[in-house]
Amino acid sequence: MSSPREFILTLSCQDTKGIVYAVSGLLYEAGCNIIDSQQFGDVLAVDATGLFFMRVHFEAPERLASAAELEALVAPLRAKFAMDLKVHALARQPRLLLMVSKHGHCLNDLLFRCQSGQLPAAIAGVVSNHPDFAGLCASHGVPFHHLPLAAGASAEAKRAQERQVEQLVARQQIDLVVLARYMQILSGEFCEFLRGRAINIHHSFLPSFKGAKPYYQAHERGVKLIGATAHYVTAELDEGPIIEQDVARVDHSHDPEDFTAVGRDVESVVLARAVLWHVEHRVLLNGRKTVVFK
Repeated sequence: MSSPREFILTLSCQDTKGIVYAVSGLLYEAGCNIIDSQQFGDVLAVDATGLFFMRVHFEAPERLASAAELEALVAPLRAKFAMDLKVHALARQPRLLLMVSKHGHCLNDLLFRCQSGQLPAAIAGVVSNHPDFAGLCASHGVPFHHLPLAAGASAEAKRAQERQVEQLVARQQIDLVVLARYMQILSGEFCEFLRGRAINIHHSFLPSFKGAKPYYQAHERGVKLIGATAHYVTAELDEGPIIEQDVARVDHSHDPEDFTAVGRDVESVVLARAVLWHVEHRVLLNGRKTVVFK
C-alpha cells in the first residue's frame, strides 16, 4: 500500500540543458524526498523526436501532501520548459473499464490480478456485446454491462452503442479502458474520445498476421515464434503506439489449437504488463512510439 504522501511526476518537453537539475532542485527545496528517478532524451536516433522524458517517484512533506498543492508547486516549471507535466497520487487507484467479446482469457486474468492485489487498480465495470461473462464478473463482484450489437449492425447502431460506453466512462470516472479481446472495430469518434486512455491487445506480433484467425495463418506459414502486442487505441486499426510485445516458441508438433492456447497465454501476460505499466504511470507517448520506464 502506497503512502498518502507518495506521488509520481511525469513530464515530456523539448530536450534542453538543466531539466533534471530544475526538477530535482524544486523538489528538494520543497522538502520532498526523491525515491526513484528515470529519464530519457530521444535525441540520438535518425528519427529522433528531440523530446526529453522523465518519471520521478517522490514523497512529499505533510504541507504538500495533495495533488493540488503539488500542481501549484510545479506550475512555474511547466511554464518555463513548456512541459507536458502531470502529478499522480499513488494512493489513488486508477479506475478501469474492461471491454470483451467472446474470448475471456484476458478478462479472467485481469480480474484475478486486481482481486489478488497484483494490479493496483480498481475494475469499475465490464462491457460486452455478448452476455457470456456475466457470471464470471458477478463472482468477482464487478458490474457487468451487456450492450449488444446485432450481427452486421450499421455504423449508426455501433456509434449509438459506443455513446453508451462513453456515458459509462464519464459516469464512473474511468481512467483507462482496456480492450480485453473486444472484437469490434471502433469508430474514429470513439477513438478520439479515448485518446491516450485505451489499451488494446492484438492477437499477433504486429505487424504480421492481421485479421481473422491469426494463429491459423501462423500455423500455415510454419512459424517458430508467435506473439502478442499491447498498444494504445487510435483511429488507425492496430497502428497505435506499442507498449509491450512478447513471443513464445512453437514447433511442427503443435496444431492450430495448440498455437491458440499458447497465444492466449502470451496475450494475457502482455496485456497485464501494459496495463500495469500504464496505471503505474510508466508509459509516456513519444509521437507514434512510447517511452516505458520499468
